[in-house]
Amino acid sequence: MQQLETIAFVTSLVSLQVALVLYIWGFVSTALGRQPSDRNASRFAVPVLLLAWLALTLSLMAHAIQTGRIPATDMFEFSMSFGWGILTVVLVFRWRQKNDMVIAAGALVALAMLIYAFTLPARHQPLSAALNQTWLLPLHVSCAIIAYGLFALGFVCGVLYIAGRRWIAPLVPSAETLDRLGYRSALAGFCFMTAVIVIGSIWAKIAWGTYWSWDPKETAALMTWLIYGGYIVTRLALGWRDSRSAWFLVAGFIAVLVTYFGNYFFGGLHSYATSDPSLLPAVGLLLFPARLLE
Repeated sequence: MQQLETIAFVTSLVSLQVALVLYIWGFVSTALGRQPSDRNASRFAVPVLLLAWLALTLSLMAHAIQTGRIPATDMFEFSMSFGWGILTVVLVFRWRQKNDMVIAAGALVALAMLIYAFTLPARHQPLSAALNQTWLLPLHVSCAIIAYGLFALGFVCGVLYIAGRRWIAPLVPSAETLDRLGYRSALAGFCFMTAVIVIGSIWAKIAWGTYWSWDPKETAALMTWLIYGGYIVTRLALGWRDSRSAWFLVAGFIAVLVTYFGNYFFGGLHSYATSDPSLLPAVGLLLFPARLLE
């Protein structure tokens, strides 16, 4: 089973790289006027991207079978799950919107996360008592995976909005499309991030005796939530629909990364270990982003 996990993970990594090469080939051909659009790249790249998602799903399932828990309780596992969440959101977007530049940029973020996971050791160790919560762990982590994947898509839209106006305008969707998609992604991610904080507080009460302890990673998660809350407020109350909103999306995802990597340099109560939770809560949650991105 461990060999299957490794082979599937490497297959996912290679497939992602092949898909990105195909996209780049399509973009260069379009820029040079050799084809009217990048749909030829899309024709081949999308199935390869789907193969990457399927292989990563198989790798995660194999890891879950070996450990008997959701694969998201140490940095290796959550990095794989983070990459899977980004790929899932990207493929949902491809199903709904079909813009290759956004898909390729999202796939690049997922590839960076999987390359990082590849550098980490895969451990199969038992969970500490604090993490041994059968339902809270998968709910908390599943919401985080989906929130981070949606925030990654919003980040891509923000970057393309800023860069597209100056350098790659012919290859990206209109500013209105990027703004709308970035907003929907951020709004959906904000809902899931709210669930992350609420479930985490309940979990903290059970594990540590208090709902909130101002642990560094808790604080970083709260700051991330506030940044995206500020983004939503500025759109609804002030009517921002320009580069200011795009920079909010970029800043929000930087906060996500600070929250994600915070246990390396913040210290505190948060540390990744392992448990015996059910995988079922993650399945139902995946259906929600598809509705919000319509």
